[in-house]
Amino acid sequence: MTILILGSGGREHTFAWKIAQSPLCKKLFVAPGNSGTAQIATNVDIKVTDFDAIKSLVLEHKIEMVVVGPEDPLVLGIHDFFLNDDTLKHVAVIGPQKAAAELEGSKEFAKEFLYRHNIPTAAYQSFNANNVEEGYKFLETLNAPYVLKADGLAAGKGVLILNDLAEAKAELKSMLLDAKFGDASKTVVIEEFLDGIELSCFVLTDGKNYKILPTAKDYKRIGEGDTGLNTGGMGAVSPVPFATEEFLNKIEERIVKPTISGLQKDNLPYKGFVFIGLIKVGDDPKVIEYNVRMGDPETEVVLPRLKTDLVDIFRAISEEKLNEIELEIDERAATTVMLVSGGYPEAYEKGMEITGLEHVKESIAFHAGATTKDGKIVTSGGRVMAITSYGNTYQEAIKKSYQNIDKLHFDKMNYRKDIGFDL
Repeated sequence: MTILILGSGGREHTFAWKIAQSPLCKKLFVAPGNSGTAQIATNVDIKVTDFDAIKSLVLEHKIEMVVVGPEDPLVLGIHDFFLNDDTLKHVAVIGPQKAAAELEGSKEFAKEFLYRHNIPTAAYQSFNANNVEEGYKFLETLNAPYVLKADGLAAGKGVLILNDLAEAKAELKSMLLDAKFGDASKTVVIEEFLDGIELSCFVLTDGKNYKILPTAKDYKRIGEGDTGLNTGGMGAVSPVPFATEEFLNKIEERIVKPTISGLQKDNLPYKGFVFIGLIKVGDDPKVIEYNVRMGDPETEVVLPRLKTDLVDIFRAISEEKLNEIELEIDERAATTVMLVSGGYPEAYEKGMEITGLEHVKESIAFHAGATTKDGKIVTSGGRVMAITSYGNTYQEAIKKSYQNIDKLHFDKMNYRKDIGFDL
């Protein structure tokens, strides 16, 4: 098959790395890709939301499968775009249709889905510019900390957790009346705060059948000890040591099964990844959020543990035969540490040369915000590279990642030195 991956991050380099290993993959394109994907595939400089340019590329190269990395094209309806075009509708698209992508596109839609299908989640109410006063009153009924979520996509920045009631009210006003997150915060969901430890569950579905991928835990804060600003993710560990068989069973019975049957009941067409952000409260899992694609940097630890041919899995998804596939998982742990630009997640410089990659041994360097310029690999984003390693334990794996990070350099390089600290 000729396959196209949409996206440019560490997640997409990991997809490319895995798909390139498949004997079923004849030619691989990535749009727009990065310096890592350039080494194993053909990069094409097209935006992931430029559907007409994607169509031209697919027709020109007779592409038979499109794997959608990020959420934006899914929420904008790229799968529907293919299905509604006679020249494209035979192409397999891995990712849900627009109606189902609302699970990530709208926090309010996701909460309504969770409540409708009796899936455990935090109590909530949603508000808009017309009922801000009611929002203030709802905040007064809650105990601190207060959780405010912009309803729409805000590039992972739309969630605020605040300890002070007055500050929570001020932020609610800023989101609803001053458009703090633009259109994304036209509606704001206020939730009760759940106290526990977070993890991620990844499910593959063809709309009817499902398979559960290995669990992972990522680290969102920029600073050691989970302090400082939220980022897109600073590292990840798989499997999650505290996710016992009993706990995983609760996740499957109480969350995964009702989610997949809920998609069918609500007629939400879904072929792809369901990312379920969970929190363990006491001994019970509750859903924090849904994403409609793989997480990043979790992909960099989940896919390396998957031994089954990924193209085989995707083909089964497109043909609604996922039940015929057996997933084989590597027993070893995998960890990844994200190298980021100095200043990230706030302002940072780009174009710094990355050196030492040729010295990396026993780890995989997945490129994220990196590009090739004048024959050199240079930084092009905030999260630059994910260094993934295997080990018999996550401690052994993480040690390898840090040993290899010592061989790498770019100006103002930053990373967390405590990934896995809380396990």
